[in-house]
Amino acid sequence: MDSTPSPSSSSPFHLVSSALGQYIPRDGAAASGAAGSPADPGGQSPQVGHPAAGRQERILGVVNLDRELRVTDRNLEAPVFTGLDAAVGRPFVDLLPQGDVPTVTRRLRQVLETGEAHVARVQRLRRSDGSELVVSMSILPAAPPQEGLTVSVIAMARRLHLYAAETAIGTSLDIGETAQSLAESLLAWGDVAAIDLDFAVWTGEGVTGRTQGRIRLRRAALVPDRAWPEGYVTLGEDLPGDASRLLAQAIRRGDAPQSVVIPDREAIERVLGSPRLVRALVPGERSAGVACVPLVLEGDPPVVLGVAEVWRRADRPFADSELFDLQELVARTAHHVDLARQHQREHTQVLALQRRLLPRSGSGTVQTASVYQPTTPDSAGVGGDWVNSFPLPDGRTALVVGDVVGHGLGAAATMGQLSMEARALLSAGLAPDEVLEHLDETVTLLDDAESGLAAGYSALGSTCCIAVYDPVSHRVALSSAGHLPPILVSPDGRAAPLAVRPHPGLGAEFALREPFGVHTFVAPPGSLLALYTDGLVEDPATPIDEGIGRLADAVASVHPWDALQQAARRVVSEVMPARQRDDVTLLLARMIGYRKGDTATWRLPAREDAAARARALVSALLRQWDIRDTTRDSVLLLVSELVTNAVRYAGGPITVRLIRSGPGLLCEVGDTGNGRPRLGRNGLLDDGGRGLHVVHRLTTRWGVRWTETGKVVWAEVVR
Repeated sequence: MDSTPSPSSSSPFHLVSSALGQYIPRDGAAASGAAGSPADPGGQSPQVGHPAAGRQERILGVVNLDRELRVTDRNLEAPVFTGLDAAVGRPFVDLLPQGDVPTVTRRLRQVLETGEAHVARVQRLRRSDGSELVVSMSILPAAPPQEGLTVSVIAMARRLHLYAAETAIGTSLDIGETAQSLAESLLAWGDVAAIDLDFAVWTGEGVTGRTQGRIRLRRAALVPDRAWPEGYVTLGEDLPGDASRLLAQAIRRGDAPQSVVIPDREAIERVLGSPRLVRALVPGERSAGVACVPLVLEGDPPVVLGVAEVWRRADRPFADSELFDLQELVARTAHHVDLARQHQREHTQVLALQRRLLPRSGSGTVQTASVYQPTTPDSAGVGGDWVNSFPLPDGRTALVVGDVVGHGLGAAATMGQLSMEARALLSAGLAPDEVLEHLDETVTLLDDAESGLAAGYSALGSTCCIAVYDPVSHRVALSSAGHLPPILVSPDGRAAPLAVRPHPGLGAEFALREPFGVHTFVAPPGSLLALYTDGLVEDPATPIDEGIGRLADAVASVHPWDALQQAARRVVSEVMPARQRDDVTLLLARMIGYRKGDTATWRLPAREDAAARARALVSALLRQWDIRDTTRDSVLLLVSELVTNAVRYAGGPITVRLIRSGPGLLCEVGDTGNGRPRLGRNGLLDDGGRGLHVVHRLTTRWGVRWTETGKVVWAEVVR
């Protein structure tokens, strides 16, 4: 083969490919001594066929593939590659562990299609006996005029493997993936590798001081992936108590944790002392010797996170140098396991908070469904979006969606505080615009421009949209702070964004401090309201209006008989950008309302006979509803007291509303006053002030909400 590259193959990758091609003789015979000749310490490469080449450690191999990824030529004659069955005509992927086949196949085809090499990737190759070899693999386009690929493999020296393994292990904050990466790296020293973590580490809890008493260990990683004998502890299972106590010897010897080596099967069976424990700990008949290396965080005293186990056949005892390398790798990477533990703890806390914020099942007057999808798993499974829906004490329903800038526990804590404050204020009877005014002040106190994004999140600039649905009037009062307009689908299927007046986000001190507006609209039974965050519709490739339009079309396609949760998932999958850049949240609310026969409303002038007139109207309705006498007497007394107070302290007209809801009756009396009724400590002989005491004793709960024209005092009575 002519080693001089043609002008069309003058790139560095083609030069390397041509050079590697020299290792494949034209006649297909192996070039003894050439396949594994590395560069010498002086930087000069031994010439092919040079006598000195055969005396060096040979760690380089090469395989040529056709466009179907089948082996056409190979040179894997170096002793380190013994057991790799790369016969001509065999698929190259047969040399890979099953779990690596999709990823490596994708890389091979990518190099074929683009001509861009994939260089120096740590990879495992599978020997015919089931053991694995760790190599550095490069995928290069074959040198012209040949077609296909040239794959070079370099058996990694121990020190190089230590560096590569440590680098790979620190790339994930998932505790399972971190343990798996460590186990895969340890496989270079044995046939089977397992990572057993203290249960507190696995769950993200803190582990401090020297371990006392019994240790509970859980198997966090196990390689290679294959069928294991019955009774053997596999991934995710807890080790038997006796086995945990045995492995704990590796972390209780003397003042510092130390490694334990059991050299052969006879010694293992003698130490375990039970066939059951042998089945649980020993991975098959061939694995006879084991090295147990503790994962230790340096300190006084040191903190032990778990134990790494490396198993070998009896004919391959552990040398002192190998044990030293094992200990060094585990020591270098133990802090990565602890970082993953801390991330796991944050993950657990955040998910618990997120579950508390997710909407509960809808009330009888509104059906709700929500979808929340964070940007990446690295955000601990939660971002800054928050969504909530809940019934208010006066029978209305609140729908809330918000977005805090950032991800993680800080953003979750901020959104949790805002969500709970919004719920408390809405339950206290404040209107949506008043709630946003309070949230605006809270955000200003929570954060400032200097702290901003320093912690990965910021309360400043948070957006929020609040809608409150009245199931009697079928009206919705909505206020927005910097949020995209909700979409309303009418019962006839027409969908459009609501014309909500834009307003800056919460805490936007740079903007004019204008009051938050209230947009009121009618949502007849069968209407569908969609609240969402910008991550669902924002795509750099298209205008935002186009994204909102696609969402409107998708929501309009939801049939009234569709299960709402499934419909919400379908809408998200149809509308979400192909490349998700932000957290995605969608809240769907299907309005139902009360039946006409379950409500009644009267408007009365504020005169002295208003209470008597209200009692007569309510009494007739309660008889029509067939309410029992004791309850009817309580409701009549309640209405009389509330109407009397409205006439005495407020003004007319007075609105009386009665709602039959589930097991209770909801009584409402509205007036034009803006004072807040308070339950005082009046004496028994006082002339006035006893009305609210009567209300308090007759009802299960009562409260006040404010309207545009005054206030409404509501009270609930059990039927």
